[in-house]
Amino acid sequence: MRESKVMPGFSDRLAAQAEARKALLAKFKPKPTVQAVEAEGAFETTAQKKARELEEVRARRAAEKEAQRLAKEKAEEERRIAMENDEELMLQLKRDERKARKAAAKADARAKRELKAQTRRAG
Repeated sequence: MRESKVMPGFSDRLAAQAEARKALLAKFKPKPTVQAVEAEGAFETTAQKKARELEEVRARRAAEKEAQRLAKEKAEEERRIAMENDEELMLQLKRDERKARKAAAKADARAKRELKAQTRRAG
């Protein structure tokens, strides 16, 4: 008996099934990928990128800190020079120091008197 193309026979169905199975398995085979030519440092891993960014942040913060320190030093030096040049301010500082010294001596004397008075009362 002759097989017709309209109604495929058993062998045709088996051949079709084998082709379908090959096509299905071909999907799972790894395909060759295009490998980019890696230049020096062209690609960096996530860890490398994170480390680089962290280093940039640290460097920027250190630079900011140094700038603040220099500005503070400069302002302190200018204030010191201005104080040395201002005679009236120097006289005022001397007066304030003398007043503080006299107030401390007065407080010590008062404390001695009070202690002496307490010992007289108690004894």
